[in-house]
Amino acid sequence: MTTVIVLKAADEGLRGHLTRWMVEVSAGVYVGQLRRRIRDAIWSTLESGIREGQAIMVEPAGNEQGWAIRTAGVDRWAPVDFDGLILMARERR
Repeated sequence: MTTVIVLKAADEGLRGHLTRWMVEVSAGVYVGQLRRRIRDAIWSTLESGIREGQAIMVEPAGNEQGWAIRTAGVDRWAPVDFDGLILMARERR
């Protein structure tokens, strides 16, 4: 299954790192088929490298939807489990 990563206001070094493993199909949107070990390594690099920017990864998972979401640097949106479905919830202020 395909993995999708979306970067917003990320460092050029992080973008360059992603192009080793994935194809940039639009500005800041990367798509590829990655093994679990590679996805985890890429996500670890993104989490430690995101400063002012944001990163979202949609990856294959063994749940009903078939995918899961990881976020870094995203302040108002977060993935939540709603009766077994993963949804993005917006934080109220």
